Amino acid sequence: MKEALKAELKARGLQSRIRANSAGCLDACESGAAMVVYPEGVWYGGVTPADVPEIVERHLVGGEPVERLVIREFAGAKFTKVS
Repeated sequence: MKEALKAELKARGLQSRIRANSAGCLDACESGAAMVVYPEGVWYGGVTPADVPEIVERHLVGGEPVERLVIREFAGAKFTKVS
């Protein structure tokens, strides 16, 4: 997933403005592969590499979340750094 996202960002010339990070468990395992877009805090679940171009085009470029993939129960959730 991360490689698909990085490739899509690079193809669109967005790699200097948008960063693709990987993380361990996001506590959303029941939703399949998960992705979070910050600063909005939009959580996507059940994401496949085939969904990445749509997420980039509609959400990252167009500002409109891909509703069919949004995990509603995590809406607006933020991570808190624990020391």
